[in-house]
Amino acid sequence: MGECVLCRRHGPDLPTERHHLRPERRAESPVVEVCSPCHDQLHALFTNEELRERFDSAAALRGADRMTEYLSWIRGTKKTDISVDTSGHVRDRR
Repeated sequence: MGECVLCRRHGPDLPTERHHLRPERRAESPVVEVCSPCHDQLHALFTNEELRERFDSAAALRGADRMTEYLSWIRGTKKTDISVDTSGHVRDRR
């Protein structure tokens, strides 16, 4: 059974993925299980540098202003796949 540390949804049909809390430093990075929609959303909203420097724990990610509205929405759905657009903030820094 999959369980997401961000949205806290769980179930046998919930696809989960390993998210490295410190991208680009995988050898030393702790990992957490997140559902596929949350993982897609994280990488659409945050640069790897932001994830590594400021959002390197599940608690920090759950508390991030950019995630608040999304987490509130996804918790009320049964969606296991979403379409995300990379934010201008992330696009400009890539």
